[in-house]
Amino acid sequence: MGSPRLVATDLDGTALRSDGTVSPRTLAAFALVESAGATLVFVTGRPPRWMHTVAAAVRHQGLAICANGALVYDLHTEQIVKSHLIATDVLEEVVRRLREKVPDLAFSVEYEGGFAHESDFRLGSWDSDVTAGFHVEYVETAALLSRPCAKLLALHPGMDPDLLQATVHGLVGDLVTPTHSSGQALIEMSAHGVTKASALARLAEIRDIGSTEVIAFGDMPNDLPMLRWAGTSYAVANAHTEVLAAVDHVTAANNDDGVAMVLEGLYRR
Repeated sequence: MGSPRLVATDLDGTALRSDGTVSPRTLAAFALVESAGATLVFVTGRPPRWMHTVAAAVRHQGLAICANGALVYDLHTEQIVKSHLIATDVLEEVVRRLREKVPDLAFSVEYEGGFAHESDFRLGSWDSDVTAGFHVEYVETAALLSRPCAKLLALHPGMDPDLLQATVHGLVGDLVTPTHSSGQALIEMSAHGVTKASALARLAEIRDIGSTEVIAFGDMPNDLPMLRWAGTSYAVANAHTEVLAAVDHVTAANNDDGVAMVLEGLYRR
């Protein structure tokens, strides 16, 4: 088999350094992929409002799958081109079930064009950089759930992230697709059946690319569906233990340009 026709990579903790930057070596490796005629797709839990810096770094080329598969984002126009949202009645039922069994949870939502949170939802480093044109607001719970959203987030003050993930899945896994990626007790929920893999598979099908022609890189549990779907899967060395156990290969850590190392070997001529 020749070089993969599609490269799918997570951003935070995988292709990006821990300070959120794209290294010159990684940028050059991305350029190798594009010059070879392959498709490069960023597949991230990030919302679109966090994509401006990445879009600029890659010269506004290509597509990104954002919010764990809920949104497809054109990096050239910086516009959402497809969305899979959680309906309001589902949001209400999910929050009702979770609040009944895990009362210490606080909730926030990612809309297509903004972010809102309850007063008890502690904003952390993952939401410190708000892109111009989007806004963060505090609202009452009823207002929070009053319109469809791309992602519902549930934050617990102290539970182990993996235990919280299992608990949330058991309570509402029939209504939404829960996962986590921050290393904190923060669960991210997409519409039922929506994952990084589902969005990537649709994108590949449009381009007549089979899963065996795809290479994927990731580091956290929200990457697992994509890594299992792709014909070739890599974890960076700093990945979650569950991810390290699930992939075909392991490359160097994100801060050591592990993704770039693999891409250079595949596409440099």
